[in-house]
Amino acid sequence: MKIALIQSDLYWEDASKNRKSFESKINQIDSEVNLVVLPEMFSTGFSMNAPEVAETMQGETVLWLQSLAKQKNFAITGSLIIVENEKYYNRMLFVFPSGEIQYYNKRHLFSLAGEDKFYTSGKEKVIIDYLDWKICLQVCYDLRFPVFARNVENYDLLLYVANWPKVRTNAWDTLLKARAIENLSYVVGVNRVGLDANNYEHVGHSQVVDFLGDFILEPQETEAVFIVELDKKAMVETRKKLDFLSDKDIFEIKI
Repeated sequence: MKIALIQSDLYWEDASKNRKSFESKINQIDSEVNLVVLPEMFSTGFSMNAPEVAETMQGETVLWLQSLAKQKNFAITGSLIIVENEKYYNRMLFVFPSGEIQYYNKRHLFSLAGEDKFYTSGKEKVIIDYLDWKICLQVCYDLRFPVFARNVENYDLLLYVANWPKVRTNAWDTLLKARAIENLSYVVGVNRVGLDANNYEHVGHSQVVDFLGDFILEPQETEAVFIVELDKKAMVETRKKLDFLSDKDIFEIKI
């Protein structure tokens, strides 16, 4: 699978400008890709101003994602602020080339920023089936909770989108590697860069780690599009040789 990671600064609470910025970057991709990954809350930045900036599932940003996916014949994913039944969600959409949408609502809300006061927590772990890959969707703070990410579904790719600040970059780098090693899975982490309206600096460190914890794409700090290709066959062969997942604990998560 060929994946494009888009690491970008974000216009604060300005969905129109963010859509234009990302579309410009996408249009500069000069090779065919299967999946494009945008950061967490890519249309607004990490805003707690949900009543003012939230969109519906029929809103402009969702329609834009569907149009891009169909036009470019790729899947595209990232999270944005969605309002539904008078509740607000940090929702990670996965839009297929057909325009079909599946989604994951962020489970672990970042209480230090008050995210839990404005948004509703997701209740389900979501695994996407795409091009014979099983992809587990996760958002930012979820990275700190390994039990929720545990590979009990035999997924192939663990995908994190984030607004992870510079001050905790070491944790981001360390935990992405840990999730890859403990789950014998590819891990992709896509973060933003730049200063947000709350004066938090972000240095990106978007990266791709293989199932043994080695970098396919080392942490990056520039605003750019990074393209990687993942080899499922190599991962499957490694899992046969190092069958650690067969010894995993059996448990249930009570939500």
